[in-house]
Amino acid sequence: MSIDTYKLTSMEEPSVEVLSQLMREAAEEAAQKRAEATAKFFSQLKSDAQKIEAAW
Repeated sequence: MSIDTYKLTSMEEPSVEVLSQLMREAAEEAAQKRAEATAKFFSQLKSDAQKIEAAW
């Protein structure tokens, strides 16, 4: 069984290699999304601070 053919709904347990690859890919995706969300948060925070500062 390879990562390309494994389905999470399969009645078959994934091999250690397939499970490891699934976990690695999930961790990479989570790290990327976290970095994007952090950058978006601080960008919005900076923008809001500039608006408030301009209002003063």
